[in-house]
Amino acid sequence: MDDDIAKMLQLMEISFRDFEAAMPSKPKLVRKPFGEVYRFEEQDIYQAIIQKLAHAQSTVRAAQVLLEHGYVQEQAALQRVVDESNEDILFLVYAVTNDRITDLHQKFLAAFWEEEFDDSGDPLTSEQKRPMVSRRKIRAYIANVEGAPMDPSRGIELARTIHKAYSGFVHGASHHIMDRYSGNPPKFYIKGMLGTPRIEEHQRDLWNYMYRTFISHILVAKALGATRHVEIMTKYLRRFEANADKDYSPSA
Repeated sequence: MDDDIAKMLQLMEISFRDFEAAMPSKPKLVRKPFGEVYRFEEQDIYQAIIQKLAHAQSTVRAAQVLLEHGYVQEQAALQRVVDESNEDILFLVYAVTNDRITDLHQKFLAAFWEEEFDDSGDPLTSEQKRPMVSRRKIRAYIANVEGAPMDPSRGIELARTIHKAYSGFVHGASHHIMDRYSGNPPKFYIKGMLGTPRIEEHQRDLWNYMYRTFISHILVAKALGATRHVEIMTKYLRRFEANADKDYSPSA
């Protein structure tokens, strides 16, 4: 594993554990028709942010494991999950740090907290009514709050294009699947493909997703008022950028 990736993962875990420990109320064990499960009683925006952050960090770690074993297409599929998780984190965090909890946030949170099954616990009779907020509206909100140098509509379209590009990995487009076909004699590789040119490509790709998830941790730290975490992680962020020969400062 690349040293910077290892350091990102270490710092993300340390910060997340501190965020988790500082929560004023913890999930409680409650009884549902399908068994005992942990749930937040208050269901506030901060609890939603913490859960989304846990989802993003866990999923990007899973993508790293897949890369290490040559499952690069499966890694790419998970990266789309990471993409949406980080967008959700931005969407929620900005309501705390830059704006207010809007009607759109209320709709998002209502869908987020809704149980999969009703109190009957019967998956056949339960009606799933989760009113999901469209990804386009989430991206539009983020673009408007950030006030990006580019036209917000271009930023939204760029995010949509990247999202769409990964759909082939999620839904199994033919040209993606055929990347698994190689060798002498050629065959479909179904147990990973280590040692191919795709590994290096996906290593570079995963760095970007680690980087963006790392930024999500910094933004959550800002939302929670964890100033020390912001300072430490921002310092390391600049180091990661320099080591990767990247410059994402506003003037770049």
